[in-house]
Amino acid sequence: MPLVTLADILQPALRNGYAVAGLVTLGWEDMRAYVAAAEAENCPVILQAGPSCRAHTPLPILGKMFSHLAENASVPVVAHLDHGYTTDECREALESGFTSLMFDGSRKPLAENIAETAAIAEMAHAAGVSCEGEIGFVGYADGENSAGTDPDEAAKFARETGVDAMAISVGNVHLQQDQQGGLDLPRIRAIEAVTDVPLVIHGGSGVPIDQRRALAAGSKICKFNIGTELRMAFGAALRDAVDQDPNRFDRVQILKDTHAPVVAAARQVLRAFKG
Repeated sequence: MPLVTLADILQPALRNGYAVAGLVTLGWEDMRAYVAAAEAENCPVILQAGPSCRAHTPLPILGKMFSHLAENASVPVVAHLDHGYTTDECREALESGFTSLMFDGSRKPLAENIAETAAIAEMAHAAGVSCEGEIGFVGYADGENSAGTDPDEAAKFARETGVDAMAISVGNVHLQQDQQGGLDLPRIRAIEAVTDVPLVIHGGSGVPIDQRRALAAGSKICKFNIGTELRMAFGAALRDAVDQDPNRFDRVQILKDTHAPVVAAARQVLRAFKG
């Protein structure tokens, strides 16, 4: 089926008490595995092209890859720009066929973040696609510290930007390899009380599975971004494939051996968010 927008899949999730996974892609092998996993679980999936993916493959190529996968899929697929930092980058994604733009102004002062995100949302909506923004700052494991989302600022951000989804900082951390403390539920409830915009958790790999499942069913969190744990699954499968035979050198054959393990890992991720 054709690519769908973020709003197309998050609004039903909000109404019906489930969440959709935003799976961080790095190349053809994981994209293909993620769509296969979504088909096996009969659920929508968001294919996300973040900064490291874009550094490896140009946006116009990624747009065609995502479109090809969607057109041949039996489930809804979103082509999502993750952490777009400039208007030019968001515009290029739009022109490349992406159906969802995430503008990240979270390092900027509130007024600047609102103004720039609103402009991206207006551009996206004029083209018939969706926009995600971020309020508060989600930090990085062994890197920048987080700044928790203030509920009043979240309400203002949602109201004044017109975003279709809002990423929040509630104890989540990018690139976290261990599922440790979980999310700040009181802060989540305070944010939910002041907005009806679907909420997004970046750094979802660090959230315990039981909490993912509970929040998917019982909160306005409708999208969890998952990258690190699936990259770890891909890396483990790749090492196994290489180690099978020290004389192997054909990367096509080696990479084929990553497919089934990554599909299995992605299915486990997707299963926790289903209604």
